[in-house]
Amino acid sequence: MTSESDLSHILAQLSPLPSHSPQTASLLSKAKLTLLHLNALIPGRSTPASLLLLARRTLETGALISIRNQNPDAFTRYYQQLQPFYELPPSAYSASSSKPSEEEAAGQRSKVTGLYLLLLLTKGDYAGFHTLLEGLEVQAMEEGLEGDVFIRYPVMLEQWLMEGQYDRVWGAMKGKGVPSEEFAVFSEVLVITIRSEIASCSEKAYPSLPIPNAKNLLFLDSEGSVVTFAQERGWVVKDGRIYFPLQQGQDVRTEKEILVASGQVIENTIGYARELETIV
Repeated sequence: MTSESDLSHILAQLSPLPSHSPQTASLLSKAKLTLLHLNALIPGRSTPASLLLLARRTLETGALISIRNQNPDAFTRYYQQLQPFYELPPSAYSASSSKPSEEEAAGQRSKVTGLYLLLLLTKGDYAGFHTLLEGLEVQAMEEGLEGDVFIRYPVMLEQWLMEGQYDRVWGAMKGKGVPSEEFAVFSEVLVITIRSEIASCSEKAYPSLPIPNAKNLLFLDSEGSVVTFAQERGWVVKDGRIYFPLQQGQDVRTEKEILVASGQVIENTIGYARELETIV
């Protein structure tokens, strides 16, 4: 007969294993099946506090493994399964006879929620991002969210993206400000998002750019990557420069128009360019 001790044993085996290990996937499936046999996939009024802790820990482990394995769909499913557990009052977990520590009672809700916010950001789902954030702000009205590093990180990135401060986003993703290894998984996805934004601004701001300048501006590693990226966007590469096509219905730009339009790109990327010089 399946028991809580069986589930505890599976989780103990699962903890030290690397995320990509086949044994990890096998043990995680076994843990979820055990939850099903214990009727604990969804918390109920009669579910013991000790089992609630184990069930939530199982789903949180699955969520974090999914992120490390770059499987956002699986992560989303775990996030949704965790919501009934996160809606329970803290007293539901503290009633355990084993007297969990404050950290164990809180679980990893902040980290999982922050990762989901970041996932919404990488998908460009700003409506979903702000809907979730507003709900969090209501729940944390007394304490606020400023001190929660896992929530603050995606909130700052979203604000800087909206303001076009790409250099600050770059610095946050590459520096020590990344809250945990799981958050770093999204860095490349966000770089692609930023690169697309800068490319769109550049098309409107400049008639052309030297390839070395475009390399720095677009977060690319080599001039060959610039040429490939330019071809994908339909830009013309000639004599060491990239020539941007005129926007539909747009006449040849005057020097004054170029200077005005380029102000946004220059202001938002000069800090990044300076920082990049110390990295490349």
